[in-house]
Amino acid sequence: MDLLNTLVDKGLRRELPTRDEALAVLATSDDELLDVVAAAGRVRRHWFGRRVKLNYLVNLKSGLCPEDCSYCSQRLGSKAEILKYTWLKPGQASRAASAGLAGGAKRVCLVASGRGPTDRDVDRVSDTIKAIKDENEGVEVCACLGLLSDGQAERLREAGADAYNHNLNTSEATYGDITTTHTYADRVDTVQKAHAAGLSACSGLIAGMGESDEDLVDVVHALRALDPDSVPVNFLIPMEGTPLAKEWHLTPQRCLRILAMVRFACPDAEVRIAGGREVHLRTMQPLALHLANSIFLGDYLTSEGQAGKADLDMIADAGFEVEGTGEVTLPEHRVTVTAHEGCGSHEGGGCGACGSAPEDHRAPEEPTREEPAREATGVSAARTDLVAVRRRGAGTDLAPNA
Repeated sequence: MDLLNTLVDKGLRRELPTRDEALAVLATSDDELLDVVAAAGRVRRHWFGRRVKLNYLVNLKSGLCPEDCSYCSQRLGSKAEILKYTWLKPGQASRAASAGLAGGAKRVCLVASGRGPTDRDVDRVSDTIKAIKDENEGVEVCACLGLLSDGQAERLREAGADAYNHNLNTSEATYGDITTTHTYADRVDTVQKAHAAGLSACSGLIAGMGESDEDLVDVVHALRALDPDSVPVNFLIPMEGTPLAKEWHLTPQRCLRILAMVRFACPDAEVRIAGGREVHLRTMQPLALHLANSIFLGDYLTSEGQAGKADLDMIADAGFEVEGTGEVTLPEHRVTVTAHEGCGSHEGGGCGACGSAPEDHRAPEEPTREEPAREATGVSAARTDLVAVRRRGAGTDLAPNA
C-alpha cells in the first residue's frame, strides 16, 4: 500500500502523519491488518529494536476520589467493589514495588487517586521514592498523582522522580462528556509543568469510550504537540459500577490499528500498552508487541492483569527481549535533547509547540453514545468474564500478581 510506505518513510524521519493518513490507518480492513502491523513494526524496530520495557504499578492510595471521570472505578459516586485504602507507608510501597522489579520491571509507577497532591502528599511520595531507590539501584520512578500545583513537579524531581504521568485521555472536543470536575486544559497544564521541571513527561489516551476515529486522531496529534517521552495507550476496562460499564466498542483488530496509528504519529516515543490489553487484545497480544515497546507487568490499579510469568513467556515466545536496567529506552537524540530544558524533546527547543488549550466551557452532561458507532466496530459479544477486580498486592495481605 502506498499509504503504508509513506507512513514508514515518515516514521523513520520522525515526521507527523497528516490527519487523513492517520484516519486511513484506522479505516483499514481486516484483510490489510497484518500489512499495517508489519509497516508500523518497521518503525518500532528502527527506534527500539526488539526490546520491551516492563513497568510496574503501585497504587499508593486507592478509591474515594472527588473527581467524576466516567471511566474510573475510583471516581466520585463509583459503585465498583474495589479496594479502598489510604496512603501506603514508604516501606509498604517499596515492598510492593520489589515484586515487579524482581519480575524484570525497570520502572515503578507510583499512582494515587485524587484531584491532585497537597504539599504534604508530595512529602509522602518523596519519602516513598527515596525508599524505593535506596533499595533498588538503577530503578526509574514515575509519579502519577493528578493535577500539579506550581512548584510540585520541581519538588518531585528533587526527590528523585524520573517521570510524571498525566494522560490527556480523549480529544478536547469530547473531554467534557467524560469528565466535568476538571478540564482538558488542566491536564495539558500539568504535562507542561512536568516538562518544565525536567521530568520525563508521560501522557497518553484511553480508547473504547465511544469516541470516533476523529477523536482518536485529535488526541494523538495533541500528544505529539506536547511531545511526551512515553505514550500509554489504555483500552477501556468497562468496570461495573461506573457510567461506562456497558461501553464495549473494541475488537483486537481495532486495538492493533489504534496502536499502529499511535506508533506512526509518535515513532520515537515509548509507546506503552497499558490497561485493558488482556481484555481487548486477548490472544493477539503478541502482535501488539510489534507496535509498542513497553507494557505493564502484572496487575493494574483496580483490576487484575495477566500473570507476570505469562507476560515474560509471551515476550520471549514472540521473539522479543526484556529491556535491562542498564539499557537506555529512548533513542539517543531524545536522551540528548531531553536535558531537562524547556519542554523536553521539542525539535528546535522552547515551548512553542505545546500551546495552551482553551478550557471547555460546555455545561456538564451525561455521556451519550450512538449505536451506529458500535456497529461500525464489528464488536460481537462483550467479554465481561475477562474483567476481574484486583484483590491482591499493595493494600492487601495477598501476594501481588507479578
